[in-house]
Amino acid sequence: MTKSSIFQQYQLLSGKRVAVIGSSGYIGSHLVDSLLHLKCHVLAISRGLSGLLLSSSLQDPLLATLNLNINDYSRLNNALVGIDIVIHLASSSLPQTSNDNPISDVNSNLIGSLNILKSCVNNKIRRIIFISSGGTVYGRPEFVPITEAHPTNPICSYGIVKLAIEKYILLYRDLYNLDGIILRLANPYGGRQRLNSIQGVVPIFLNRALNSLPLNILGDGSIVRDFVYITDVVEAILSSCIYSGSDHLFNIGSGTGTSLHDLVGLIQDLIDTELVISYKPSRSFDVPTNVLSINKAVQELCWKPSINPKLGLQKYYDALMASYRFNSGM
Repeated sequence: MTKSSIFQQYQLLSGKRVAVIGSSGYIGSHLVDSLLHLKCHVLAISRGLSGLLLSSSLQDPLLATLNLNINDYSRLNNALVGIDIVIHLASSSLPQTSNDNPISDVNSNLIGSLNILKSCVNNKIRRIIFISSGGTVYGRPEFVPITEAHPTNPICSYGIVKLAIEKYILLYRDLYNLDGIILRLANPYGGRQRLNSIQGVVPIFLNRALNSLPLNILGDGSIVRDFVYITDVVEAILSSCIYSGSDHLFNIGSGTGTSLHDLVGLIQDLIDTELVISYKPSRSFDVPTNVLSINKAVQELCWKPSINPKLGLQKYYDALMASYRFNSGM
């Protein structure tokens, strides 16, 4: 199937009842927009609504919202009555802080995910799509690019919990025939991503650059990451919604690696300003290189990223400037 035909296949989602759990974040909010555009009936579930959901989406009659913690099984189970597809984006921890309180990470994210799986089985939902972490579940890479067959040895609680959720999804496939699809996502970035977040090197660097602050680079700048633009992420999720094959695990990335030094150069060219670099010690959970092989997703999901880092940064910057002009009344 070609990419043009996969766009036509997205129309198969029209009229489907889709629950997006973790809908108020920047990935979830973009996904909600696309699902509504495809005329899906969308249930947006989050602990912090309305979050980043657009006012136009909130006013769409096809959207229903629910403030809900996934640890509340009874309310969650009732909410998922009649749903066709569940997309699980929710997470209450971050890689860099998850080791500080792994018990909380397990109680919130693993137990909550088990509640989602139990609710899916109870409501006879045909498919659940889980957004896992290609940046943490593999640990220190033995080879690059990293394929789905690479050993999984996460070095932070965040990655361990993501991997445990994956294993339970596979268990539920065997026990209950629940059609679970796992997407191991690289480093997403793009519009609506908060510049003041402590997660995501792209928004952090861009925020500091726009405010004439030094860019803090961990290590010597040779760290390589796989940055995938938000629209490519959403298309991968939509492709997994209509996927009819037998595979269940896919890496989702850009297909290329970008070093921190290269990222600084792209941002410097974008804003046409000389940037000040401050080098900081690397962290124990930072791996030197993480680039995902996306060959299986390209072949099976008929999906392929179309936005390279240079273009993605330009689109992100343009969205920021448009938002600034709107909010300032310019």
